[in-house]
Amino acid sequence: MSSETVFDLASVTKVMATTMALMLLVDRGQVDVSAPVTTYLPDFAVGGPASITLEHLLSHRSGLAQWVPVYYHAADRDEAYAYVKSLPLSWEVDEGRQYSDLGFMILGRVVEEVSGSPLDVFLAEELYGPLGLDHTGFRPARDAGDRRATSAGQVAATSHGNPFEWRMVHDTTFGYHIEGDAEAWDGWRRYTLVDEVNDGNAFHAYRGVAGHAGLFSSATELATLLDVVLSGGLALDRRLVAAETVTRFLQPAGEGQALGWQLPDYAPPGSFGHTGFTGTFVLGVPDLELSIVLLTNRQNGGVDADTRYPDISTLQKDVTRAVSTAVRHTAQR
Repeated sequence: MSSETVFDLASVTKVMATTMALMLLVDRGQVDVSAPVTTYLPDFAVGGPASITLEHLLSHRSGLAQWVPVYYHAADRDEAYAYVKSLPLSWEVDEGRQYSDLGFMILGRVVEEVSGSPLDVFLAEELYGPLGLDHTGFRPARDAGDRRATSAGQVAATSHGNPFEWRMVHDTTFGYHIEGDAEAWDGWRRYTLVDEVNDGNAFHAYRGVAGHAGLFSSATELATLLDVVLSGGLALDRRLVAAETVTRFLQPAGEGQALGWQLPDYAPPGSFGHTGFTGTFVLGVPDLELSIVLLTNRQNGGVDADTRYPDISTLQKDVTRAVSTAVRHTAQR
């Protein structure tokens, strides 16, 4: 592996794809994050007309459930959207921060409706392409029949099948309440996942392109994307996004959350970033003009007796503190 190895980013997609896409659209005057979702998706009436705003979705305060197996009910993006918007809220709108994959599925749909392009196409044309990011995007292997051969050695493998997600559906004591018969669907992958998104909803229901998961990239290219935000919207000596837009998205929204971006309390003040279930982590530290990218394939070693993958949260904190301290000491010399 190297800094050019491509990883499945899991929920880092939420910031490096969906949030940054919305930053572009806000900057162009096409989106207002304080507007109701119904402004852009008129048929979205979850929680009552006009009750949920884009800001609620971005800050995980919409009341939408954290996760459900959408693929039990949908096999493409339109079916997935129809199902998600039919679900009742799990909490009251703005009751508190309740992390939600479903909210970012809806935000991905907003990007597509406003831009008139699929999420992956919009990002390729408006963000990744202009920045020269050749290895950042969705579905690194487009041909499903070739998926385990494409990019051999260049894309890190994730899990062997989806044992953790299987237990989320089948084990009622695992912390997730699933409606319906767990045996009603049997599309579980039974091979080592390479070149295809690990997340079941992104893979089965969204065919690899979703607002909550599905992005692939390398450490080098993720640092480039972080630098855009750290610089206040500058990229390649030109302004990609207004500084005011960047500031708006990094404004604390409560409980360690900004708009899309997480604000970890163990990092230097003002830091922003996100984690991903596959073992990924990005962090920008404005005071040090520092981008930290930690990419692991923690799932590839398999699950433990409790069907869980290794916990790398301590590693994320240790790397953050060590790198930040080293950079600060170097700057003071």
